[in-house]
Amino acid sequence: MKQTASMKPWILVGLGTSAAAVWLSAKPNRIRTKLAFNSIKRKIRPDYSSKTKVLPVDKGGHPDPSDYEDSKMVSEGSAYGVQYFNEKKQ
Repeated sequence: MKQTASMKPWILVGLGTSAAAVWLSAKPNRIRTKLAFNSIKRKIRPDYSSKTKVLPVDKGGHPDPSDYEDSKMVSEGSAYGVQYFNEKKQ
């Protein structure tokens, strides 16, 4: 009797997975499910949008030549990558 009671959750998981697979096998159901999922994501996190993601970049692109610390950091960073690659290659 104990073994039968421990099998019930697994049977329910299997039935639920099978029902989900049958439901998602039709294209309209997949589209409807995807739209509902995206709607829930927007309600949980309103600033989330995969198409218009804004990165918090204050200074991007080429560093200002008069900003010595920033220029030094960029030059060290690029040299580090080259040095690392050369060490791995050898």
